[in-house]
Amino acid sequence: MSMTLATTWVRRGVAAQFPTKYQVDEAELDRISKLARLQLEDAQEDLENAQNPKRDDEESEDTESDNGVSTAEAVKANGAAAEGTDDLREYNLDDYDDDDDAPQQSEKFAMFGNVGSLAYHAPHEEDPYLVLPEGEQDSEDEREELQILPSDNLILAAKVEDEVAHLEVFVYEDEADNLYIHHDIMLPAIPLCVEWINVPVGKEAEKRTEGNFVAVGTMSPEIEVWDLDVVDSMYPNAILGQEPDATAEGETNDESSTKKKSSKKKKKKPKANDDYHVDAVLALAANRQHRNLLASASADKTVKLWDLTTGKCAKSYTMHRDKVCALDWHPTESTVLLSGSYDRTVIATDMRAPDAVAPKWVVEADVEKVRWDIHDPNFFFVTTEIGTVHYFDARVVPTSHDKPSKPVWTLHAHDGAVSAFDISPSVPGLLATGSEDKRVKLWNIENNIPSMVVARNLDVGRIFSVQFAPDPDVAFRLSVAGSRGQLQVWDISTNPSVRKVFAHKVKLPETDGKERFVALPDDGTDDDEEEDGGMEAGGREGWESMDED
Repeated sequence: MSMTLATTWVRRGVAAQFPTKYQVDEAELDRISKLARLQLEDAQEDLENAQNPKRDDEESEDTESDNGVSTAEAVKANGAAAEGTDDLREYNLDDYDDDDDAPQQSEKFAMFGNVGSLAYHAPHEEDPYLVLPEGEQDSEDEREELQILPSDNLILAAKVEDEVAHLEVFVYEDEADNLYIHHDIMLPAIPLCVEWINVPVGKEAEKRTEGNFVAVGTMSPEIEVWDLDVVDSMYPNAILGQEPDATAEGETNDESSTKKKSSKKKKKKPKANDDYHVDAVLALAANRQHRNLLASASADKTVKLWDLTTGKCAKSYTMHRDKVCALDWHPTESTVLLSGSYDRTVIATDMRAPDAVAPKWVVEADVEKVRWDIHDPNFFFVTTEIGTVHYFDARVVPTSHDKPSKPVWTLHAHDGAVSAFDISPSVPGLLATGSEDKRVKLWNIENNIPSMVVARNLDVGRIFSVQFAPDPDVAFRLSVAGSRGQLQVWDISTNPSVRKVFAHKVKLPETDGKERFVALPDDGTDDDEEEDGGMEAGGREGWESMDED
């Protein structure tokens, strides 16, 4: 099984040109050893408890004595043994057989300078001063392989493959039609959402003003923040939302999380609180104007605001009565957060006034996505699990919440849930939707009259993510990912229907008439793949256009 559950783009010029490789020092090795030992002890304890559930009860009855020896006598015997050991230590018996006169290694020294240490070579050999040693040559080649050019985009894909969760960091080279995995990051649980962050987080963050980080929400309550400019990193730069008693003084996040897993067996699941999430993190939203703020939505029915400079929860909000699954910050009113929930409500909350009555809208089904219209922030979009897209005017606030609120327009976009949605940042009126019906559709909503431009089955399975590229030079690139685990980049400017509808709005590049797709080679198939060969009911080769109706 392989699924890509969430993706996000990173704009050009942000990533380090030569990312650094994570270096494991002695302290790190010691920490890994301690962590492995904790995990092994925990596994052994689980195995022993499973094999002999009565062992704990028997051991508790024998804590005062063992074979007739009292606790005081045992302490006295241990003290005597320790004293005897101290007496023998002065004779250094452990090193008795060692040769005291063994020659010690010393640095070579020649009479005429350090001539002996100079390298020489035979006539048929390469000059060691002109050719890099093998290890250094490999290091230089590896450095070039890790290079990210200023014209490259990154695409971050949260993925589950054979029950292993990880984040794949893709490099997209538009001019070369190339997409490849630069490196990946192992994750502790199934990832559900990703958000790019441009503020430094964690150690030495105060020494930097810009950053290239990613926050990942998973099925676990914690939010991990990773540095994308570090390859093969073993631990996140920060973990948001750990229980206060999880990390004792002197412990690492990983050691404490291992102990916490063991302790969870002995205590009840914590209740929702103001400091950390207690259930899966379903959505993340970074505030682009107040860069140190990150909002998170959880299945514990709360929305939390995190201060990335401290790694602490600044405020917790309980405006919804069910799981909160979607978030989006207002483009201009930087403190207003739009949230959507399974309680079928959408709320625009001013985070500065959490106790004030916030505007609320009701929809007819569970919310999937919410987005402000970046081209006109007076409006916002809501997608639902029954395949509809609503367009609301934020200035028209409903007074009654007994029935669904009236939108400006409603679009029945798909037969299944609209699980993916995005607005083109460069082309007003251009929308993309994706659904569990495996279709990606592009829409023109000019003059508030939505019409479908094109629909495609891109053979990525059920669609979980569609997103436009953030840079103007690649404004018509759309990333699509779904249940088959594959990521595709579709150049929609090469589609005839798109060119016909939007040619009068923006200047489109020349094309040879063939549609352009960039993807990794497909190495698997979806278990629930329909045997329709990717054909749409009303189109050719997996696509349909409104112009053909």
